[in-house]
Amino acid sequence: MQLISGFIDTYLRLNKLEKEKFQTEIGTLIKEEKEEVMQIVTSWMEEGIERGIEREKNLILRLINRKFGQINLELETEIRNLNIEIIEALGEAIFDLDTVEDLQNWLDNL
Repeated sequence: MQLISGFIDTYLRLNKLEKEKFQTEIGTLIKEEKEEVMQIVTSWMEEGIERGIEREKNLILRLINRKFGQINLELETEIRNLNIEIIEALGEAIFDLDTVEDLQNWLDNL
């Protein structure tokens, strides 16, 4: 199992040939080992998704701070707690907001 885990650690971004090799290696495992490997891969994918969401939230907050100046911690926390769909909508809505009060009203009307 360490061999597979090390293989994945080394090749998080696989090219076509590496993907083929990975699939070949996975094919040689018994069912229980495959399930363990897939759990490792799934947890890495989930971690990557979470990192992406945090990066998007950070970007939106940087845009807000650039447009309106530094916002208060309470408002920042409210924004950080939004789900990804609302964050994406806020990213588009920023262009229509002129003040921090507009931002707060937008959030209050969710």
